[in-house]
Amino acid sequence: MTTRIALALETTAKRTFASAIDWPGLARSGKTESAAIEALLGHLDRYAEVALAAGYELAANDLVVEVIEAAEGNASTDFGVPGRVTDADRRPTTAADAERLAGIVAAAWALLDRNAATAPEELRKGPRGGGRSTSKIVEHTLMSDHAYAREMGLKVPAPSRADGMSITALRDAMTDVLRRPSDGTPLAGRRWTSRYAAHRIAWHALDHAWEIEDRSEPTT
Repeated sequence: MTTRIALALETTAKRTFASAIDWPGLARSGKTESAAIEALLGHLDRYAEVALAAGYELAANDLVVEVIEAAEGNASTDFGVPGRVTDADRRPTTAADAERLAGIVAAAWALLDRNAATAPEELRKGPRGGGRSTSKIVEHTLMSDHAYAREMGLKVPAPSRADGMSITALRDAMTDVLRRPSDGTPLAGRRWTSRYAAHRIAWHALDHAWEIEDRSEPTT
């Protein structure tokens, strides 16, 4: 069975992001368009496990990759974030679509939580000796999610890493918004649509979940 993956690209002079428009959080970057697409395909098996945990199958064999949208990136792209709301992100969401968005976001958070819980506090450093510790990564993702919630029009207390109930309350509020069918217009009259919100939130959680996983492994 052939699996079609439709991609949206955002490109600057420094970086390109390739994002799978129907799979929230599946986005990788590279110095060129081909490098970004190659990086995305290199993460398909990892992503498929997350999708399956949410109840959705992404077969990683017999792939057809199609770029359906290419746009100029922005400062966020240069910084290392898929920051452009694409035309594909403005598509309406049915009740089934919305449930799928929320489910994949929740699965991305669950992977981040599992990896953080089993990782050492001090992770392997990068070639220049840099890189956050596990607790610092977790704190960063929580503060980012709180900022994302504001982009979705939510006013909820900032979560604390030491207070699991505050994290659950934040995430529940965010997935409640994602579970609502949408006509594709921005949430709360801001900039993010439901599809983009799900994509950005899941991408950030997975990016750091995989970072923790990779940096927990000893060098060979």
